[in-house]
Amino acid sequence: MKPVNTDAYSMILEAIDMGQYRPGDRLVESELADRFGMSRTPIREALQRLETQSLLARDGRSLIVASLDHNQMAELYVVRGELEGLAANLAARHATAEEVRVLREMVEADNKLLNDPAAMARANRRFHKQIHLASHNRYLVQQLDLVHRSMALMATTTLAADGRAEIAQQEHDAIVRAIEAGDGAAAGAALREHISVAFMTRLKLDAAQREEDG
Repeated sequence: MKPVNTDAYSMILEAIDMGQYRPGDRLVESELADRFGMSRTPIREALQRLETQSLLARDGRSLIVASLDHNQMAELYVVRGELEGLAANLAARHATAEEVRVLREMVEADNKLLNDPAAMARANRRFHKQIHLASHNRYLVQQLDLVHRSMALMATTTLAADGRAEIAQQEHDAIVRAIEAGDGAAAGAALREHISVAFMTRLKLDAAQREEDG
């Protein structure tokens, strides 16, 4: 059985990841305790842990969900692309036949979610996590977990952009085909390209938002 404070941490992190709390939103200990039906002590410990990981920031005496500036976002995508590419490369060489079949089934199932950006975002996280695990490298998985926690600080999913979900699915298919073929170099290149296109989509979304705000 997991410690209670781990549960609190996971639930708050998931709420941020799902956009229930967005960058700049204030997190109040008592409100979170009521929401998740637990005492304030594990909530307090979870908030401290999230602050240590830079997922929360101080605004006076309050804790708010942190936000990423342009440079931080760019740095994150660079690291993500390289680590995810390595994971795909290793998965092509080390994944079991069952793991490869699961990846193929995920791509086929996710094609039915194209009109639901929130569901696509959840499915996308599952797909990428499956590739991480299929790399069979625990240290790489740990580093990718850290990267994906920081990705939660982006307020919107790029999969909501017009046409992005369909293109992402085509990219996922190309990644899996390379893994199925046992071609590590091709799998790594396909996943790095996938992250690059996602980054460009993110930049376009942010530019459009600045124009709207301005």
